[in-house]
Amino acid sequence: MSVHALKRPLVLEWPAERLDNLPNALEQLHHWAQITPLRTALRHKRQGQWYAWRWIDTLRDVERLADGLRQQGFSEQSRLALSGAYEPNLLLLALAAQSVGGQVLTLADDLDAEALQQQLWRIRPTHSYVQGRQQVRHWQAANVLDFNQLLGPADPAQHVQRWWQPRDETLLWSEEGTHWQGGLAVVLAQWLSSGHGLAFPESQASSRRDRTEVAPTGLLLSSPRLQHVADDIESRLAPHGTWRRRLCDWAIAHPQSGLRRLLKNRVRKLLGFQRLAYIWQPLKSTDEPTWLAEFKRDIA
Repeated sequence: MSVHALKRPLVLEWPAERLDNLPNALEQLHHWAQITPLRTALRHKRQGQWYAWRWIDTLRDVERLADGLRQQGFSEQSRLALSGAYEPNLLLLALAAQSVGGQVLTLADDLDAEALQQQLWRIRPTHSYVQGRQQVRHWQAANVLDFNQLLGPADPAQHVQRWWQPRDETLLWSEEGTHWQGGLAVVLAQWLSSGHGLAFPESQASSRRDRTEVAPTGLLLSSPRLQHVADDIESRLAPHGTWRRRLCDWAIAHPQSGLRRLLKNRVRKLLGFQRLAYIWQPLKSTDEPTWLAEFKRDIA
């Protein structure tokens, strides 16, 4: 691809978007690596095992990935396209590409093969990163990057370690991917501005189980995913019209009821929300499911 082609104005339409509005991201990363270098920045479950990255390791990995990108010809004139579930590798690559000065684009990870090829032709990435062999096969023409090759040789024990959770740790949680419009900017901004740890499940299919293991203090989820959580709650309650369901509805409608507190605590534990203190939502949100509204009232 020629530099002239890259300089043509790139008009993006969903399901593709540019990662913008993060002018202080790298400064914030340096800040947390300096003042809390040994605190955990990222957590991710891989092959049934939790792993953690400290802030200082996160910064070092971003710097090493930036060097690896430069060696692969990535520059201020380049475009990196990202697609897949949010997890440490994707976030680190986005920050590394920004540190080099190139453009970072995301493409929804739920496109069929034909729609994907149309979008790749439109956004014309010079480099790309996707997850899974099946996805890579459809992206071959887009210069797919190998994360481990970019990172270079490293002692895994230096930056990826067996995980345990201090009781007082603040921990954000996301179980999303690039199908969330605007989501990557939200996740990066909330994580880097707060200095809290950020955790990801092994997969969306295992998200509820993995969420209960970490008991996050904050949720970074899209409106559809929050609705999915609400539907999960609904599926665990007694069917409508039964006496047990009428009892549940009565308990929720009576704030002073001891049964209400008991029921809510049980639901919280089932979903891994027993430490929940924050739910991110856009300024303009639609009507909230009853149980999530209850959790938000408790938080307030």
